[in-house]
Amino acid sequence: MTDDASKTTAPQVDAVRPAKKKNKSFSAPKGVLDYVPSRSATFVAVREAFAQNAAAAGFGHVELPVFEDTELFARGVGESTDVVSKEMYTFEDRGGRSVTLRPEGTAGVMRAVIEHGLDRGQLPAKLSYTGPFFRYERPQAGRYRQLQQFGVEAIGVDDPALDAEVIALADRCFRSIGLDGYRLELTSLGDSTCRPQYRQKLQEFLLGLPLDEETRRRAHINPLRVLDDKRPEVKEMTAEAPLMLDHLSAEAAEHFDTVRSYLDALGVDYLVNPRLVRGLDYYTKTCFEFVHDGLGAQSGIGGGGRYDGLMAELGGQDLSGIGFGLGLDRALLALEAEGKSFGPQSRVDVYGVAMGREAKAQMVHLINQVRQAGLRADMSYGDRGLKGAMKGADRAGARYALVLGDQELEQGTVVVKDLAAHEQVDVALVDVVQVLRRRMA
Repeated sequence: MTDDASKTTAPQVDAVRPAKKKNKSFSAPKGVLDYVPSRSATFVAVREAFAQNAAAAGFGHVELPVFEDTELFARGVGESTDVVSKEMYTFEDRGGRSVTLRPEGTAGVMRAVIEHGLDRGQLPAKLSYTGPFFRYERPQAGRYRQLQQFGVEAIGVDDPALDAEVIALADRCFRSIGLDGYRLELTSLGDSTCRPQYRQKLQEFLLGLPLDEETRRRAHINPLRVLDDKRPEVKEMTAEAPLMLDHLSAEAAEHFDTVRSYLDALGVDYLVNPRLVRGLDYYTKTCFEFVHDGLGAQSGIGGGGRYDGLMAELGGQDLSGIGFGLGLDRALLALEAEGKSFGPQSRVDVYGVAMGREAKAQMVHLINQVRQAGLRADMSYGDRGLKGAMKGADRAGARYALVLGDQELEQGTVVVKDLAAHEQVDVALVDVVQVLRRRMA
């Protein structure tokens, strides 16, 4: 017999469990933009519009690596530029090779042209490209560490008519998305016969100024880049600097005059800016920039120019080229500054609402048919009621809603709601796709 009273029972104590730590949430890296709906629709539409304009001018697409051998940019872009000396994302891979996230597109395109022998086919080789580029800059509106660009390069022919075509194409890209509040600035950076003499004159002028040590070092390496300095005190000191346009060779001057005559014939408005300097070393002769004052300090929305000697510098033939890079990020900011929209303002054309299991099975099939007919379509998922599902149609910006329930299934019809006109009509299931296509035409 057991004496229950003699037993001691340990008090029960709830286990103390540590509070569950909330997982850290993440943000995009500093200076990097996310494009999410609905702004992403505008981004895609602008990018596609630029690509369509380039394709209409005979440019074929090239897909470039996001990173390249560091030496490609050091040699091609110029070691004295801020891009190479201060802004590149450079790292060593596991094989001990120095690679760099691409800061610009021209050097990579030129490398691809040489590597794949495109310079030995029909010239000019006309190529377009798009994607992200990377520069370690101080982020601000319009200046990002991952910037989105669209660009073209026409390689192998030194012809003023080709310069005019490329410039007119860039202008047409911007106008095709509705922009008109910008100006095109144009100049010539001379050629190999006049640049050395001008360089010496400019260098003598600059070294006579009370420049800081870093700017003086730049004046020794590439004096033309000092004219690109945005600091007010440097701009004031260089106001009387000699200008390249006043020292062009006869050939370079004729080239520039001919480019301008072609642009005049094409109806492209421009402003000659003798102080215009691009930030990369490879430009010669024609140089241009598109400026939009609605963007504040970062007013450049695109630009480019001709580059003689770059291909030879990168190990290829001694062929000339001309190209541009247009900022997709800044094109969107310019549209917003002008109060304009571009591209589809709705996510879909048609939105399906099904009430009940059998109706949903039929709606899945119907929405697929609508998509195959070339219309953008989505439908309500989950078990939302009619009111909640119709809110989904409104948020999607649909023009038409298709409503299907047990009654419609029995009758072999679907309710087609015109969401703009607030009208609806019953349509036979077998005819609804044809009716929608006719109404959306």
